[in-house]
Amino acid sequence: MSASKLAGLILGLTGFFLPLLVTLPGLSFAGHIALGIFLMAAFFWMLEPIPIHGTSLLVIFLGVLLLSGQGPLYKDASIPLTQPLQTEQGLSVPSTAITASGTVWTKSGEVWEEVLVEVLSESGEMIVIQAEITSETTIAADAGHRLIDYTPRRFNDYVGTMANPIIILFLGGFMLAEGAVKYNFDKNLTKYLLRPFGSRPGPILVGLMMVTAVLSAFMSNTATTAMMMTVIIPIIAQMESGDRFKTALALSIPIAANIGGIATPIGTPPNAIVIAALQKQEIFISFTEWMALTLPLVIIILAVAWFMLMKFFPPIIAEFKTSADTKFDKSGKAFVFYGIFLATVLLWVTESAHGISSSIIALLPIAGLALTEVLEVKDIRRLPWEVLWLVAGGLALGLYMDHTGLANYLVSAINWSNFSGFAVIAMFALVAVVMSNFLSNTVTATLLMPLAVSIGIMQNSGSLDIMELALVIGVGTSMAMVLPISTPPNAIAMSTGMVKTPDMAKTGVVIGFAGIMLMLAYALVYWPLLLN
Repeated sequence: MSASKLAGLILGLTGFFLPLLVTLPGLSFAGHIALGIFLMAAFFWMLEPIPIHGTSLLVIFLGVLLLSGQGPLYKDASIPLTQPLQTEQGLSVPSTAITASGTVWTKSGEVWEEVLVEVLSESGEMIVIQAEITSETTIAADAGHRLIDYTPRRFNDYVGTMANPIIILFLGGFMLAEGAVKYNFDKNLTKYLLRPFGSRPGPILVGLMMVTAVLSAFMSNTATTAMMMTVIIPIIAQMESGDRFKTALALSIPIAANIGGIATPIGTPPNAIVIAALQKQEIFISFTEWMALTLPLVIIILAVAWFMLMKFFPPIIAEFKTSADTKFDKSGKAFVFYGIFLATVLLWVTESAHGISSSIIALLPIAGLALTEVLEVKDIRRLPWEVLWLVAGGLALGLYMDHTGLANYLVSAINWSNFSGFAVIAMFALVAVVMSNFLSNTVTATLLMPLAVSIGIMQNSGSLDIMELALVIGVGTSMAMVLPISTPPNAIAMSTGMVKTPDMAKTGVVIGFAGIMLMLAYALVYWPLLLN
């Protein structure tokens, strides 16, 4: 085992056990377990002491074992209950009922609440307290019980991530990509889409990123990535095994897809979440206003990403050969594939018009290509199934952080009111980018927007504009590109075999940092011009 892998193994195991040994006030027992799984997974995914898809399966296994209602920790578990005893000195409760922060857990119906107490005296295992409770109040006899502030979910919720709609969308994209290779459709698609950009590596990379970003602005970034990966396959096939530009090509698609989704309100779900939250505050933003605020930023970030990819992964190949002699396969099965491919892409692009989700549309190629035997069993076996496991693990980790309250705990750990208006924007930009590398960007936006709206400093203080803060959250959640599990397009890029986790982490950190800096510059200079 290499030094880096050994370090990853040690750091991952340390990260897993540390939250179980150190108590964080205000975080549930289940939250501590979720934090341990989170730290372990982060180190394992970054340093790869075990295969990244193996880490994802381990994440699902640990969640089922340690957090589900069917696992040994929570199966048939119940909180021991008691009631305070009325004495001459005051209410007496077991010492185990008092938390480290000086509270007791009280139960009203099915709801648990913390009540602050004042300790008057101690007598052995009993403590006399003064609090806003009575001898009739039901309290938890063990304030540190694992069921306090946590309701276990069924293990199906965690194992079910392997059949999540995102997984179905991936599978549909993989089926289309495999069919495109089998019937040479990828080569023809490449020839027509990239013809205006010439044959040199730099312009080709520009063309790929432009086409991907435009498509992603109006359709699912995952569907866009799945489709555009078919375009780069014949380009990569022309390159020598040691040419690092292969990595640039494979990374350019998810980068452009994630960034392109920022440009329109329908480009990615966080945009819609931000707009909906603003509407509740009676702040309305139109389609064109959103584009005016975000499109210049998208163009600059794409330019930065292109420059970075060219520097990090310089091409050896001087010129790509055009496939002018490529002819369309005219067999019956090929025409069936063309029809299914075209219908799928058209439905994806027009999703906002007909309302059918991209995941449901993805069932068309999955079922259609299998039923018609356009893809045979041997073709289906070649699909990158390990990538689906990888994504499922990332989805499961997001569920653990959400269900146990860990995500909300981490967000609320900062006292935002102590910061100036610009500092709040900077902190939210950083938190949005970091969190969305481990949670889905939709979940991140959902968690951050209510917190942003509730911060008192932005209420007509003159130092912070709610629109700027909302834009930082919407844009920042789409900058998550450090890990394969950060966003589905990243995982699709990993399926090409051209990308290694350290390469993705390096480019993701640079893009995230550049994105934060550009967002802050826009919040200082550009957005105020349009918003005031």
